[in-house]
This record gives sequence, structure tokens and C-alpha cells, in this order.
Amino acid sequence: MSATMIFVNLPVKDLGAARTFWGTLGYSFNDRFSDENCTSVVISDTIVAMLLTEARYKDFTHKEIADATRTSEVLLCLSAESRAKVDELVGAALAAGATEPRPAQDLGFMYGRAFDDLDGHTWEIMWMDPAAVQG
Repeated sequence: MSATMIFVNLPVKDLGAARTFWGTLGYSFNDRFSDENCTSVVISDTIVAMLLTEARYKDFTHKEIADATRTSEVLLCLSAESRAKVDELVGAALAAGATEPRPAQDLGFMYGRAFDDLDGHTWEIMWMDPAAVQG
């Protein structure tokens, strides 16, 4: 059985700026599934973020698009391999124009920070001690 994939679909106001932002963080793109209305950000072998212009996003829902700068519509959490990688990714996001919505959370066995991307979507980056996961 193959691994389940997740395709997170998010509306963006400026597709070019969003693509530049995610490229600056080191992610690649699947241009086969990208065009002038969307870009496919490859986060891992099983996680893809589909960034859609608001007009294209509206093709998939009858609901009003949330203004993620004012309303929380989802919290997206990605794991990191170390505390240093958490800080590295969040630092790169902040340098590329993201904002940090809250202080770091350090529970000893788990460490996390978050950033709001250019459109206000909150991405949490988390490291957990492997021994804590097993025990």
C-alpha cells in the first residue's frame, strides 16, 4: 500500500509573491501542476501545498474565502528533524516576509515555533524528541 498524500489547497492574493516566498524557504515546485492560477509547492514526498489565486480557489467552494490575516481557518503543522531546523525554517520565513504570531513553545521534549505566511496562513514548525514519541 502506498503512503497517503495530502494536498493542502490555500488561496493566495499574489501567486508570484507566494511562489517566491516558498522558493526562498527552499521548497521545490511541480510545474506540471502549476499554471497562471496555481502553483504546486512540494513540501515532501507526501505533502503538497496547492497555492491558488482567489479566483481559482472559488471554483472549488461556495463558501466565502476567509481572510487569514484576521480569521484562523486552519493551523498547518510540519515536523522538523531538530530544534535548529525549526529555528532555521522560521528564520528564513521571517526574512522572506512572514510574521511570527506567537513566542516559541519549549516543553523540553517538544519545541515549536510558527509563522504566518504572506497571506496570513499559520504554519507551525515542530520538533519532538524521538525518545518521547516512542515512550
